[in-house]
Amino acid sequence: MKNLEKGEHVPQADALVFTFDGFELDGARFELRRDGKPLAVEPQVLSLLMLLAENRDRMVSKDELIERIWGGRIVSESAVAARIKAARKAVADKGSAQKVIRTIHGKGFRFVAQTEVTGAPAKASPVGSGLLTEEQAAKAIDDVLKTARDGRPSIAVLPFQYFGEPGPHDIVADALPADIIADLSRLHWLFVIARGSSFRFRGLDADPLSAGRQLSVRYGLTGTVELSGESVSIGVSLIDMTSGGTIWAEQYRGSLPELQQLRQEIEGHVVASLAVQIPQNEVRIARGRAPGELDAWACFHLGLDHMYRFNRQDNARAAALFTQSLDRDPYFSGAMGGLSFTHFQSAFMRFGDDPEAEVEKARALAQKAVETDRLDPFAHFNVGRCSWLEGRLEDSIAWFDRATSLSPSFAQGVYTRGLVSVMAGQAEEADVDLALALDLSPLDPLAYGMVSGRALAQLQLGDKERAEELGVKAALMPGAHKHIALIAALTSHLVGKDAEAQRWLARAKQADPTISSEVFFASFPFAENAARETIEKGLRDLGV
Repeated sequence: MKNLEKGEHVPQADALVFTFDGFELDGARFELRRDGKPLAVEPQVLSLLMLLAENRDRMVSKDELIERIWGGRIVSESAVAARIKAARKAVADKGSAQKVIRTIHGKGFRFVAQTEVTGAPAKASPVGSGLLTEEQAAKAIDDVLKTARDGRPSIAVLPFQYFGEPGPHDIVADALPADIIADLSRLHWLFVIARGSSFRFRGLDADPLSAGRQLSVRYGLTGTVELSGESVSIGVSLIDMTSGGTIWAEQYRGSLPELQQLRQEIEGHVVASLAVQIPQNEVRIARGRAPGELDAWACFHLGLDHMYRFNRQDNARAAALFTQSLDRDPYFSGAMGGLSFTHFQSAFMRFGDDPEAEVEKARALAQKAVETDRLDPFAHFNVGRCSWLEGRLEDSIAWFDRATSLSPSFAQGVYTRGLVSVMAGQAEEADVDLALALDLSPLDPLAYGMVSGRALAQLQLGDKERAEELGVKAALMPGAHKHIALIAALTSHLVGKDAEAQRWLARAKQADPTISSEVFFASFPFAENAARETIEKGLRDLGV
């Protein structure tokens, strides 16, 4: 994003119409027409065409393209190439012909079509010089940012307020939100305002809602750091910048000597919580829109809501929504990952007659998502899940390692690595991961799986009573499916609670009358070890 604090100018081509080869690129209407008829073009691709046409007298470098279209985020070469390819397709150009968009190899791109320009561009206005009102400044900033967001939810993390005696610890009020910004930036479905812009709004008189208007964001994260003697209290709130309402809030307390450790724990917990709270709010917003108004990101978030319910009907609905998302944006790695997840779920839950074919479809989509965006942790996560179902446990763990290295607070990546480690017989490592996943995201839609995974880990570690406690707890949690009920039955049986075991077994059979030991181990391909033998014997004794 341009530095708007120093009076730089915001280029505006909103009133221009670029006419070339039978096409009209209309900035005012933000549309592409051919022979007078509007064409369906994904917004980010349309923004790219606008940028190139506006600067047709020069080459637009790759760096400038990324700065303007992706807001300076780190994106892969393949993502840039995919958008250029889509832009060429929209204007009937080809990479071999390059009659409209020419590639300057290794440097950038130029708009080379013979173009007639009509209309007059709005005059650029300096921002930050005192000549603009707050509303005008917000509009100018939004003009720069709108091409980068492309429908994604947006957030500004503001510097925290510090209350206490001045000293070496007051730096936490800036350091903690800066760390949160860095970690949130790894979530490619979220547009995060850079620290240099959001940190302009500091001080006791800073108004978060005013900052939200000026930065044109939907969400704001605010916080306080309070020191009293040897105690420290840190409060964090997620705010809806459009209404001023608080979506989520948490308070963290500890002693001053623990501050650095507390800072790391808070960072991880906040990022994992936002990864749950923001999509849930996006779902609420999307449900209020007419079907024709849903963009790629709205379809994606609605798909996630259905995807986590683990039943046949919702899984099919999720797949349809991810497909709609890809219809609107064919290069959306998140939607590819979501669709991969639905095929994984079909195989895992045995919704169809050909689980192997479902795994193949899941893997193809997951690998395509990785190729589209190699920095998307969700894409790597989905490849790992495919390896899990194929019984290649160590390969699966390696993919989850990649996902969590890209986003250390990615709770579901930590969880699945722990669960697969259980299957591989690495109980101690698994229990650490599963406990961490729950700490990071206690309200996660897959929290029941985290708890049930810990039950299996405790079973391997020889603590059957703890395993039974966790197994039953997981089965009572919202969303728990047939496999979770079967694990509750198994752990109850192993501690001699046969009546309770039969009740949980009946619930599992009610969900799937064909459930069996074979079905369980197809979904959880345990390595040949003592843990597997214990489970096999327990299921046999239950009559499964």
